[in-house]
Amino acid sequence: MPVTLELDAQYRQLREECGLLVRGRGFIDVLGPDGAEYLQGQLTNDVEAVGVGEGQYAALLDRKGHMQADLRVLRVGEDAILLDTEPATKDVALRHLTMYSIGRDVQVGDASAERGAVSLIGPRAAEIAGTPPLPEFANETTTIAGTEVVAVGTREGVDLLLPLAECDRVIAALTDVGAVEVSAEAAEILRVESGVPRFGAEMDTATMPAEAAIVEDAVSFTKGCYIGQETVARLHYKGKPNRHLRGLRLSGAAAPGAALRLGEKEVGTLGGSVVSPALGPIGLAIVRREAEPGTELAVGEDGVTAEVTALPFG
Repeated sequence: MPVTLELDAQYRQLREECGLLVRGRGFIDVLGPDGAEYLQGQLTNDVEAVGVGEGQYAALLDRKGHMQADLRVLRVGEDAILLDTEPATKDVALRHLTMYSIGRDVQVGDASAERGAVSLIGPRAAEIAGTPPLPEFANETTTIAGTEVVAVGTREGVDLLLPLAECDRVIAALTDVGAVEVSAEAAEILRVESGVPRFGAEMDTATMPAEAAIVEDAVSFTKGCYIGQETVARLHYKGKPNRHLRGLRLSGAAAPGAALRLGEKEVGTLGGSVVSPALGPIGLAIVRREAEPGTELAVGEDGVTAEVTALPFG
């Protein structure tokens, strides 16, 4: 179904009612009695503490503590864990998790070709989905238009994970009860306003969790060992990151990927960049430590400037 509303109207729909967005995601099934124990030694968070119907945010790191993927870890059954990640990082995570699973009672498989994701965003999301309000990462199985779906709580509403072949039928049922399809551009405004980093926008394979300000949500310091743990723990307890996730108040629209300069020195690259109906032109970036809140940066080559601000945006 084509998006028919102007961007400002889509934004109001997301803020006041319920917007619907089809997401492109990468999915990995981790099945078997050893699944949680296996992931415990691979990911940054405490997977073994997650019960059925619960979930968490986590990252997969290299041995130097750099992110290879960030993932939503969903315990959808006693011996069934679903990993939800960006499409661009799915193959990296799948290859890693398959390689190290040898000798364990666990099966790791690509579920991306069979599973789709529909996000319901806004205050009416749970009502439209027909579920109770779900805490973030909480998940339960429900039925929409005769199709079994997994409903997952998010900060903005509810995600519905469902068979890819049934997406059109489910979307039609949701729009019949009040959801309005919106564009990825409209949803991106909310993400940037919220100061939530995304792999492929602000985060990449050179990023450490502390630099992206995801340690509190994605890292456990009480669980056992995992790949990259030593670097993450050292930085947390003894060091200070050389870079930080910051908000940017822009003097005008600017393209993601533009260089950010403090004087003659490049201090980062513009990540997500939007024109918010509420806040005007804003962006997110991971910038060097010297680009403190209140600092003015040059953005790209077109005369746009940015005031660095702490997150969340005030």
